[in-house]
Amino acid sequence: MFARVIIDRSADREFDYRVPPALVGLVQVGSRVRVPFRERAAALGTVVDLPAESPVPAEKLRPLAGALHNGKPILSTVLITMARWMADYYCCAVETAMRAVLPQVIREAAVNYKKQLHARLLRLPSNDDLATLKKRAPRQAELLEALARNALGEPVAVAPLLTECGATHTTLNALAKAGWLVTAAAAVARDPYEGEQFLASPPQTLSADQAAALLAAREALDAAPGSAGKRPILLHGVTGSGKTEVYLQAIALALERGRTALVLVPEISLTPQTVERFKSRFEPTQHEVAVLHSHLSDGERHDEWHKIRDGRAAVVIGARSAVFAPLTNLGIIVVDEEHENSYKQEEAPRYHGRDIAVLRATLEENCVVLLGSATPSLESFHNAATGKYRLVELPQRIDDRRMPRMRIVDLRTESQRQGRHSAQPIVLSEKLRAAIGDRLEKKEQTILFLNRRGFATSLVCPVCGHVHKCVACSVALTVHRQMNRLVCHLCGHQAALPTRCPECRDPAIRQAGLGTERVEEVVGKVFPKAVVRRMDADAMTKKDAFRETLTAFRTGKIDILVGTQMIAKGLHFPNVTLVGIINADLALHLPDFRAGERTFQLLTQVAGRAGRGETEGEVFVQSFTPFSPSIQFARHHDFAGFWEQESGFRAQCDFPPFLHLALVTLRCPHQERGKFCCETLHRRLRENLPPGVTLGEPAPAPLERLKGHWRFQLLLRARNPLKLSRHLRVVLEKLTLPEDVQVAVDIDPFQLL
Repeated sequence: MFARVIIDRSADREFDYRVPPALVGLVQVGSRVRVPFRERAAALGTVVDLPAESPVPAEKLRPLAGALHNGKPILSTVLITMARWMADYYCCAVETAMRAVLPQVIREAAVNYKKQLHARLLRLPSNDDLATLKKRAPRQAELLEALARNALGEPVAVAPLLTECGATHTTLNALAKAGWLVTAAAAVARDPYEGEQFLASPPQTLSADQAAALLAAREALDAAPGSAGKRPILLHGVTGSGKTEVYLQAIALALERGRTALVLVPEISLTPQTVERFKSRFEPTQHEVAVLHSHLSDGERHDEWHKIRDGRAAVVIGARSAVFAPLTNLGIIVVDEEHENSYKQEEAPRYHGRDIAVLRATLEENCVVLLGSATPSLESFHNAATGKYRLVELPQRIDDRRMPRMRIVDLRTESQRQGRHSAQPIVLSEKLRAAIGDRLEKKEQTILFLNRRGFATSLVCPVCGHVHKCVACSVALTVHRQMNRLVCHLCGHQAALPTRCPECRDPAIRQAGLGTERVEEVVGKVFPKAVVRRMDADAMTKKDAFRETLTAFRTGKIDILVGTQMIAKGLHFPNVTLVGIINADLALHLPDFRAGERTFQLLTQVAGRAGRGETEGEVFVQSFTPFSPSIQFARHHDFAGFWEQESGFRAQCDFPPFLHLALVTLRCPHQERGKFCCETLHRRLRENLPPGVTLGEPAPAPLERLKGHWRFQLLLRARNPLKLSRHLRVVLEKLTLPEDVQVAVDIDPFQLL
């Protein structure tokens, strides 16, 4: 018997081994094994095939050294197929793709289940037994009485009982010695939501549009595998239209059919509220919900993953990597906010969670995928327009609630009115300040959005013009006043905050631009009686900070919430009636063809946080370019108009969704060497260029220097993405580059910086 193994962190090859008699029957496709490999006696690997024959003579093959997890497959054949597809499509090694599919804590088997001491009562004490014991050892009697309240023979966790009775392990051991009970350590799952109460939430009555969307999901669930009825559904619903209720009831339909469900959300900040909704709906009906995201501890991730693999969880919620959750009999995959760029992995394999979800639904025997967004990506909407996806729309908010009124504030005239100059940015316009004051008087809540953290974006000398830049990146350092440091948000470099210009020694150095830290400070000074909190990557460093802040905001303990994009979408707070967008231009003028689309999506999503209750919402958008099409279309909630204009521009310029892109980035610590290697790679790619593939000229990346490396780029276009990845793979395998030159290939890149 032979086993074909992909070895962790090895070359892009598969190796054959003999299966020793002791492991025959244990080792299967998907099993994790230990193998002798080069100088390592027990390297870790994954069995991807059990071939009947091997091209290498059996006597020359080395035997497997052992099996992990008792040989039980860790990966299904579907997940292995997905890894192979990712390697081919995204132009990376199969082993790299396998690492993405299998979490490190599971791959290395370094974490075990948590052990907890349990006690089991052997016989029930009589009243006389307890009375006699109380005279001699009252603590033992109290502990024995507490144990007797449980069913005879049932194991009971010891720790809470000892706390309840004020007893110790000495007390417990004395009862065991007297023959009243036995103790044993048992494995218990670490629950990241332990102790939280989730009240049952029955299904809500659907509007006509929601009912039509649910009917589409029902038809897809019941359609024959591989038929046109199983095509992905794009649920285009305005903010507040009740997409989540459609998700919940569609998942309930899948559960009724004995199937499982997977829900992807783009941000960790969305997970607490999403988990609450799903646990409240499904756990009271005995369908356990598991959670997978990067803020779990290794132990929690280990236990949640095995809960899924063992079939104890019917619903899984998580961020991008949860698309690889080891669910069986998968019936539906929901991708919430499918347009979000956080679904795109920025390191190899550079997969897109939405696209992998569609792939998995295709590979699973009987699965449907539901993509939801108020601002669908142009790629998904193009697929719907061409019939590849089924389009279902929710054009109205539930209960006929009105969309929020959006007011554009021209910061150019506001600057003139307030007598400001560029080094002193406007945080609150007069109109926005008055609107916040009005909401505070009415006991309503406000969200202020700025997608930039820190206090100021740069430190500028008005005398000589010096800007304090990162030593390793071609960006200015951001001022963090609470840390009293200058920080690079790209590489993490920090420097002391100077009091004088490092160049001319003038003390008039100024902090230019603004971030959420400054917004929080200014708002706190303007409204001293209001409770103001900030929600960004700097403020949310503690494990449960997301959950605690959102809970406080939902219960009305916070009046004004200042934050970055983590508060921009998916959150539902009925008492929020005002949203202020401090600067709508931050991403609008980046050298990226998606800049306009991102701005439109972000403005629409942030605006959608307002007016989700009984009171109509209002949104103030502060901008120096108020007549930008992205801002104007967002103002009128006009996705159709934006799609028509933007798709025309994309088609004319040969950009997605009409062509696929491949972005090749070379990184080198030496500028001239990097430039030369990029030009060499360009020449090699131009040779035997496949028909239909267009190759751009080599150029420095817009962000030319990052983490001490100079960056150069090549951009390729084609209608068939596999032509791009396969041509790149052939050329790169033959090309020998210096050791200090790194090449990254990104198929379907989401940003070109």
